[in-house]
Amino acid sequence: MKTIKLIVSAFLLTLIVGCDALDELTKFEINYTESVVIQSTTVVDVPFFMETPEVTTNSESTFENNNTKKDLIESINLTDMELKLISPEEGNFNFLNSINIYISAEDEEEMLIAWMEEVPENAEKSIMLETTSEDLKVYIKSDAYTLRVEAVTDELISEDHNIDVNSTFYVDAKIFGL
Repeated sequence: MKTIKLIVSAFLLTLIVGCDALDELTKFEINYTESVVIQSTTVVDVPFFMETPEVTTNSESTFENNNTKKDLIESINLTDMELKLISPEEGNFNFLNSINIYISAEDEEEMLIAWMEEVPENAEKSIMLETTSEDLKVYIKSDAYTLRVEAVTDELISEDHNIDVNSTFYVDAKIFGL
């Protein structure tokens, strides 16, 4: 009887550990980089808007490369959004007062996904934004999405600022479609 209990316990432990290991195989990250230009300004404390070019997601091939399919995706969450100043070389983000970033896709409502209410006075060439906890799978599963940036400056800038928007999305898919 003890042998049967030991075998059943070992089997259940293996099953639990094995399922956790399989579950980890269907979790992965997708990284996208888009570029925006904040043009030199003559006004401050007034919101202005700019859009990224449409971002092709290539989601079908990305999911396939990670051993899953579009219809098996349970959730996609934005885990990180970093703004990185590319030029001017001596520039930084001190000129920004606040920034909001929205995502949209065909047939989907625009949604606020990242923000910084008050950009620090000592901001460097890179800032990390707060991100939403909302599930964004409808946007990333679509063929393409667009980001819209709403920014407010608190000082004049005399030259264009080229910025990379680096996004990291965490994908969780079903195991074997279950």
